[in-house]
Amino acid sequence: MMQETTLPLTELARTDVRFHLHSQTNLRAHQQQGPLVIEHGSGIYVTDEHGRDYIEGMSGLWCAGLGFSNPRLVEAAQRQMAVLPYYHTFNHRVPNVVAQLAERIASLVPFEQPKIFFACSGSEANDSMIKLAWAYHRARGKGSKRKVIAHQKGFHGSTVMGASLSGLPNMHAAFGLPLENSVLHVQCPHFYRYGIEGESETQFTERLLRELEARIEAEGADTIAAFISEPVMGAGGVIVPPSGYFAGVQALLKKHDILFLADEIICGFGRTGRWFGHQTLGFAPDMMACAKSLSSGYQPISCVMVAGNVYQAIEEQSQQLGGFGHGFTYSGHPVAAAVALETLTIYQEMHLPQHTEELGHLLHQRLEPLLAHPLIGELRGIGLVAGLELVADKTTRASFPAHIGIGAQVERAAREQGLIVRNMGDSIALAPPFIITADEIAELVARLTRALDVVALANGLSL
Repeated sequence: MMQETTLPLTELARTDVRFHLHSQTNLRAHQQQGPLVIEHGSGIYVTDEHGRDYIEGMSGLWCAGLGFSNPRLVEAAQRQMAVLPYYHTFNHRVPNVVAQLAERIASLVPFEQPKIFFACSGSEANDSMIKLAWAYHRARGKGSKRKVIAHQKGFHGSTVMGASLSGLPNMHAAFGLPLENSVLHVQCPHFYRYGIEGESETQFTERLLRELEARIEAEGADTIAAFISEPVMGAGGVIVPPSGYFAGVQALLKKHDILFLADEIICGFGRTGRWFGHQTLGFAPDMMACAKSLSSGYQPISCVMVAGNVYQAIEEQSQQLGGFGHGFTYSGHPVAAAVALETLTIYQEMHLPQHTEELGHLLHQRLEPLLAHPLIGELRGIGLVAGLELVADKTTRASFPAHIGIGAQVERAAREQGLIVRNMGDSIALAPPFIITADEIAELVARLTRALDVVALANGLSL
């Protein structure tokens, strides 16, 4: 694995800017070079087909919390493959390892009498939550409650329902989404970008809550089944809602008999410094969906966790109907379950919530000086997830012209520095593996700083 000489952060951050600026002079040509082909990974690093190492600053897609090539997870998969490589969870059957995993998850969930449903992806889990919400209301004689409220800039998957729930227009135009009369989108709770001039963060929160209640009343609460949100909105730009926002949302939902669904695909299992993101952000959902960190990304597995009172209503309805008509061939796949069970064992040995909270403080402390960088308008995030907002003017918060693709420039420049980040438009996201060390955090920030310097100079800005 490639190692670099450790220098003081400020010195390391400013090294070789002219050389790397030259490598970025033809960004369009760089973009047309084709995909980055990754061949193997170890720890926090991945290696491409040319043998070059990169710090994987996004844990792949927010999921490889234990890094790459963890031998215990590999061994767990091998053991299960040799014993029971496949079985299903239909018709009152269940592999023993799936039952064990469900019990382990239930021990971590702050629900009373939780029930666990397994699927293979976050999209499937979110789709399943919507179906369960519909079933819950129908079981109570309220079948007209069908609509779901979601945030603009939220992301909830790529299936038909997941993409409909997502408040990202580029996921809608080509497919004729969202589904008609099914999804209502409300304002993104991002104060930096959507607060009105002169408005305090508290006033911003109060305004959004008024708008939410007005939307519920205009649509009719008897037509709305659920409200879904990520605790921290990942793909929308690592957006952390203001303090008190979710508590206010929860009070409105209870008032109008609307279920609160937490999309914990990114936040669940330690990313925010608690086991689940809703604990960090201060609300109590009726259901939540998890994936990604559940198996550290080593196997495709997700789950829906359902509060006992919601499950009881659905169970009673299923008995009347003669069965519960939902499930997937690979729900509770034993190999995926075995890897997930070992993953949770490692997390518990690491005391993961405390671990990520401490490393998260260090990450944000290291990133904070970048607020003085000419490209950076805002630093946000919590735990081991962070977002950086790129702006053309710090005072007015004006964005760069879209055709410049400033976020894509930073992503490519970071790659040249041996760092993989993700840009969502003009927001740069970081979600490093849970196993990253303090020295590796310093190196990650140094590489990101060099990349930002490259892009600033290429766009005529002074450092």
